Amino acid sequence: MALKNYKPVTSAQRGLILVDNSDLHKGKPFKKLTKGLTKSGGRNNYGHLTARRKGGGHKRKYRIIDFKRTILDVPATVERIEYDPNRSAHIALIKYKDGDHSYIICPQKLKKGDEVISSKKTELNVGNCLELRHMPTDTLIHNIELKPGKGAQLCRSAGTYGQLIGKDSEYAQLKLSSGEIRLVRVECRATIGMVSNPDKKNIKLGKAGRKRWLGIRPVVRGVAMNPVDHPHGGGEGRTSGGRNPVSRKGFSAKGKKTRNNKRTDKLILKRRKR
Repeated sequence: MALKNYKPVTSAQRGLILVDNSDLHKGKPFKKLTKGLTKSGGRNNYGHLTARRKGGGHKRKYRIIDFKRTILDVPATVERIEYDPNRSAHIALIKYKDGDHSYIICPQKLKKGDEVISSKKTELNVGNCLELRHMPTDTLIHNIELKPGKGAQLCRSAGTYGQLIGKDSEYAQLKLSSGEIRLVRVECRATIGMVSNPDKKNIKLGKAGRKRWLGIRPVVRGVAMNPVDHPHGGGEGRTSGGRNPVSRKGFSAKGKKTRNNKRTDKLILKRRKR
């Protein structure tokens, strides 16, 4: 995938940089693997606004992704690679020998016509899914389970990957693309390769309207609000807020650690880079 620049016919197109998706499937998604997606607008079941800056955006259909890869030892062929509006990575439609179809997260270098398989132990080809215990060290992987059989939870977004740097009888050591090093059970499964669409991080939207198409609404600064709406609000004239930056609920807004899960702290050997 290459980046696509535009002639500056308008001021918005002057800064617009997008990913070239010309080689992706141009039709509709596979109907049996889609379902409707309702918008919440950031409201909960009481209608109260709990997540600000959400609302609007283009209508979407949800693509049902197979994160568990439970169909074992049945080869599948990649029929096409598609754009998915619900995630940053591309997805691949695969067809099994018995006629079933599934969507999977598409790794880099996976092409139409390639064959993939999910098994406890198989060849180390891109797109194949197997247990961590059967992988050699330094293997690049994605779609990593944290609990055996629960389905992939790590390394699912565009350009991400994990690297197997060591293992023993119970745990495998993984280095994630964030810099974190953590332990995962060797019975957990992962898929070979790195997630597709690594140029996603280089996109520049060019104009505010394109952000609205994604369902993201404008951000209002706390110092521009009234005291009833934000800790930084109020004051005569323009003020700086008068305190360290905090969120609307009063929590520190400059990278304060909020993780609170002592049960799994022992599985994280090294925290991610700041």
